[in-house]
Amino acid sequence: MRKSVLFVFLFAMIFACSPSEQELMDEGIKLLEASELEKSIEFFDRVLEKNANNTTALNAKGVALYQLKKYDAAIEAFTLSISADSTSYKPFFNRGNAYLEKKSFKEAVMDYNQANGLDPSVLDVNYNRGLALLGMESYEDAIFDFDQVIQQDPNRALAHFNKAKALLGNNDPVAAANSLVATVNLDKQNGPAYYLLGVTQMSAFGQKEEGCANLKMALSLGFSEAKTWIDDFCK
Repeated sequence: MRKSVLFVFLFAMIFACSPSEQELMDEGIKLLEASELEKSIEFFDRVLEKNANNTTALNAKGVALYQLKKYDAAIEAFTLSISADSTSYKPFFNRGNAYLEKKSFKEAVMDYNQANGLDPSVLDVNYNRGLALLGMESYEDAIFDFDQVIQQDPNRALAHFNKAKALLGNNDPVAAANSLVATVNLDKQNGPAYYLLGVTQMSAFGQKEEGCANLKMALSLGFSEAKTWIDDFCK
């Protein structure tokens, strides 16, 4: 009788000490934030063993896989998260980011549209959708998204820079040059922006002196593509 009681008591203790779904989730998030990605996935999988429809665990697992550059596996996790709960913008946004990395621009834009519809206040959705639209050469739509970001966050240098790329694609070098000037004023370490500004000044406006100065700045910042232009036009 004592052995039977002891066995039941030990079994109850083991069961009671088993971590809960939330405890496993919390530990997985801590590991994810510490960039211990493989370990975090192990904890998210343990959560999913308890509850296969835990949308937060599925999304977090997708984030870890995304950071490991396992984009197809990440997309699968985000898709399962959306299937479990389609009311959050996060898995749509995250899946869009994975598609963006794969250069699947159309799929990325579709996901960013869904994310934007669920929460229009998230500027990163507009910014990343702008990048996807730029990849699709949908320049006017890309400009719109970058403008949305700039209106809310005028000091976001990369929004100005990518808007300039879209403006150049849309054959508007004057506005592009203005955006590039804004870029380098905000980020004086952006070699590609100095390069693109120098090329635009020389090719669109014949401003050799200003263009060469910006090309040389780009080269000094490590953007080696500027050297060809400098060698050919700035001697």
